[in-house]
Amino acid sequence: MNPIQELLHNSATKFIDVRSSIEFSSEHLPGAENIPVEIISSKVDYIKGLNQRVLLYCRSGTRSAMATSILHQAGVQNVYNGGSVYDLLVELESK
Repeated sequence: MNPIQELLHNSATKFIDVRSSIEFSSEHLPGAENIPVEIISSKVDYIKGLNQRVLLYCRSGTRSAMATSILHQAGVQNVYNGGSVYDLLVELESK
């Protein structure tokens, strides 16, 4: 199992969808929270305060990579780029 799969299947992982609210409303991971990449820098303290591993995702992995980079530069360590919501959903359904 790769690290992203481990995070995906760990009930302690927080999922954050960095797509727009419209994209989020159409489909998202169970229990995910929507924080669009455009406002992720304003949520640094909130995400740090979660004190858990956070898996970020979007449609293709580009926006989640940007959000992961922004958070790492702000000192948030436990955030990971999960890539595409569709790949993650397929992985969840396969288990």
